[in-house]
Amino acid sequence: MFKGVYTALITPFNGKKIDCAAFEELIKYQIQGGADGVVINGTTGESPNIKEREVEEMFEIASGVRKDLKSGLKIVIGTGANSTDEASKKSSHAAKLGPDGLLVVTPYYNKPTQKGLYEHYKTAAAHAEGCGVILYNVPGRTGCNMLPETVEKLSHIENIMAVKEASANLTQISEIYITACAPSKKGFTLLSGDDGLTLPILSVGGAGVISVTSNIVPGLVKKCVNDYMAGDTVSARETHDRLFELNSILFVESNPIPVKTAAALMGLCREEFRLPLCEMADQNRRKLAECLKKYKLVK
Repeated sequence: MFKGVYTALITPFNGKKIDCAAFEELIKYQIQGGADGVVINGTTGESPNIKEREVEEMFEIASGVRKDLKSGLKIVIGTGANSTDEASKKSSHAAKLGPDGLLVVTPYYNKPTQKGLYEHYKTAAAHAEGCGVILYNVPGRTGCNMLPETVEKLSHIENIMAVKEASANLTQISEIYITACAPSKKGFTLLSGDDGLTLPILSVGGAGVISVTSNIVPGLVKKCVNDYMAGDTVSARETHDRLFELNSILFVESNPIPVKTAAALMGLCREEFRLPLCEMADQNRRKLAECLKKYKLVK
């Protein structure tokens, strides 16, 4: 079962290569911050611009750090694509590496029907060779919305284990929990895909979050989730409120531009992107830097 805080990890670059040293430090930072897991090669990791061998490289580094630090950190690999054949090939390849799960985003641009979405995920999951699959619904980025009835139907497939919901529709999210999660005998879970709505999603049955913000403050995101799960809703709300400004500024431009810029300002990686992503606008970068100062993440 997928629950707790999973960080949708940024991918650090050094010229045309993965910055392996920075990536190793990012994994250590997540372990030290208490994250339950990381997602490598997700959309926050600029997955459309990451090569297969680079995914292998990052997985090997993450696995090595986990072993060296004797950590229980779970490692999930993003294998989404808007071609079912491509998503299936990526899922098959990634599953052979031995991750704890795969994250598969809904096909973007194609705008498939609900039947098409079901067949897409059914096919990709069949190629995942028993590896647990997390559905990822983010209509604001993909142009299609996976409805609760489709999620419920997919939840019956043996190795589809969770859904990352970023529709920002709490009515839809509540329905997913009621129809797909609550009756699930295998423990199908609902995860927030929107940092600003993590607490509300927890309140309607969410089991955790796949977070962008936890790239830079894993401890705070973990505290919010842990406190809520422990029944301390007052403390969880206080942490939610504390995270509000940071969550907002990290989405002032397209993700992952702000969060990678924040990580660079904190000295965690270089401020490098692969086109078509590029550096932040100067005005937004200044606002981000001021916000980081408020949180005492930079001087």
